[in-house]
Amino acid sequence: MSTQNRRSSFSSSTTSSLAKRHASASTTSSLAAAPTNMAKKRPPLSNLTNTVAHRNSSSSVPCAAKFAKTKKDVVPACSGNKRPTLANVKPASAVIFPKANSFPVKNEAPPTPPPPVATVTVPAPVVDVSPSKSDTMSVSTDESMSSCDSFKSPDIEYVDNSDVAAVDSIERKTFSHLNISDSTEGNICSREILVELEKGDKFVNVDNNYADPQLCATFACDIYKHLRASEAKKRPSTDFMEKIQKEINSSMRAILIDWLVEVAEEYRLVPDTLYLTVNYIDRYLSGNVMNRQRLQLLGVASMMIASKYEEICAPQVEEFCYITDNTYFKEEVLQMESAVLNFLKFEMTAPTVKCFLRRFVRAAQGVDEVPSLQLECLTNYIAELSLMEYSMLGYAPSLVAASAIFLAKFILFPSKKPWNSTLQHYTLYQPSDLCVCVKDLHRLCCNSPNSNLPAIREKYSQHKYKYVAKKYCPPSIPPEFFQN
Repeated sequence: MSTQNRRSSFSSSTTSSLAKRHASASTTSSLAAAPTNMAKKRPPLSNLTNTVAHRNSSSSVPCAAKFAKTKKDVVPACSGNKRPTLANVKPASAVIFPKANSFPVKNEAPPTPPPPVATVTVPAPVVDVSPSKSDTMSVSTDESMSSCDSFKSPDIEYVDNSDVAAVDSIERKTFSHLNISDSTEGNICSREILVELEKGDKFVNVDNNYADPQLCATFACDIYKHLRASEAKKRPSTDFMEKIQKEINSSMRAILIDWLVEVAEEYRLVPDTLYLTVNYIDRYLSGNVMNRQRLQLLGVASMMIASKYEEICAPQVEEFCYITDNTYFKEEVLQMESAVLNFLKFEMTAPTVKCFLRRFVRAAQGVDEVPSLQLECLTNYIAELSLMEYSMLGYAPSLVAASAIFLAKFILFPSKKPWNSTLQHYTLYQPSDLCVCVKDLHRLCCNSPNSNLPAIREKYSQHKYKYVAKKYCPPSIPPEFFQN
């Protein structure tokens, strides 16, 4: 059953996902049904411990046990407005991978300007009144006259292009005021965020695709300069598990994120929703003590907020209750949503690893070294592995993104140096800056096949992600690759 069919059937009855709590007969009064509904609530995450159960045994997350069955069971026919139980829900078997419209054509030149239009001289009898004396201040029909002439502005100086002496005079004034020297070579796209390139080094300009408005080629430098400046302001604490939390630990956090990855796949949410969800969870845990019974509630509330921010059609609150096997009431999810929003002061925009990956992947694809889609999928796989590791909060999102690019290129081409001047130019990181973070990501990739939390590995073992999770990861990275 596809997600869209499930949502369409859900829209016909918004209370179908609450059938477990409100399944009272028509002859039974509401007062008698209230104790029955309360008795059917499941104890959320009550048995969650540091020890993660083996993947062949029952999951330690109550809601994940039934959710994991969705990939194995057969979907029965649904009748009426009644929604199928969680154990019978099967995710869509054929998920269309998003079109790679973010991949530009290599070395695509900016659109050529249209050819000049020949000027046609209008005969004098056509214009009875001079445009300079027009009451409507309209544009002049005589192309030798500027439309500003009608304003008689003394601040505008008009220069004939054929007057070489006047043009040279203006150029000299400009050079003197701007301190431009004829012997000085400027940097490419110099916006204070970019680094100076070495002479003779191969460089690829990834901001030359002006035809695609989604790439924002004109403002890309300013956008990522702002992201780099603001990434430190929206980061969670790096030690909240040790200083703030008493009942939960990093293992519980990893179990929660592993389950959220499955939820995002089930509802086909965009990757940005998952990254923002984890960001909201960590920022909230950085200042609020959370017990283990409400940790999953925080997860679904954060994902609901991120879905409203990123998705075109976000899942409803009843669907998030349903996906937890009705562990929480609708009112509980809404109350937690309000608590998260108030604590974060409604600051929902946060630079995540995914934000920087878009630009860094384009920079890596600028050179003909790696197949584009394979590199992007492998980089996303490594970046999502970092979400589950609590210790990775110590690295800035831009640093994790750059390190994921470094490691992905190394895995695809172990004998070739991963870093180049183009990546250094756009990431502002040298190989030596990435050394520690790359080694931590490399450890995650090597240990991923032995992990008891397989959601990300199984996700990227599919054909639509080019089976990148099955790629062989070399056991060590040559030290010379980290030399500047």
